[in-house]
Amino acid sequence: MPQSVSRVWLHIVFSTKDRQPLLRDEALREEMFKMIGHEANKIGCPSGGVGGWDDHVHLLCGLARAVTIAQLVEAVKRETSKWAKDRTPDWHDFYWQNGYGAFSVSQSLVGQVQFYIKRQREHHAAQTFQGEFRSLCDKHLVPFDDRYVWN
Repeated sequence: MPQSVSRVWLHIVFSTKDRQPLLRDEALREEMFKMIGHEANKIGCPSGGVGGWDDHVHLLCGLARAVTIAQLVEAVKRETSKWAKDRTPDWHDFYWQNGYGAFSVSQSLVGQVQFYIKRQREHHAAQTFQGEFRSLCDKHLVPFDDRYVWN
């Protein structure tokens, strides 16, 4: 077959540095989510939804055939961090955490993940980011070390 094609959906989760509640302001948070989607789209990874809460982000996107997960996350974090620092004085020290979680999503479950991402406000009325992230790792059988995952 001379043509290479793919559709790989990812659910990517990362937080602000030290889980600072820098996304507390709803209007700024929504702007940040739009910028995250824009940056993913810009490198050929179509955004299927962005959401989150005061201290973290969920991005559902398709992975471009020639882009690695690490390249995607690095580009999104780098560009949105630069944007944030110029956006408001409150964010002059804005940083994302060093790490991230990336989980595969079956095409048949994309709608469920989109719904999950849209319901972050309700979800975090009852669960912390740490609890949510542990749950995602457990569900996807991803081992992690508590000493390094929260920076």
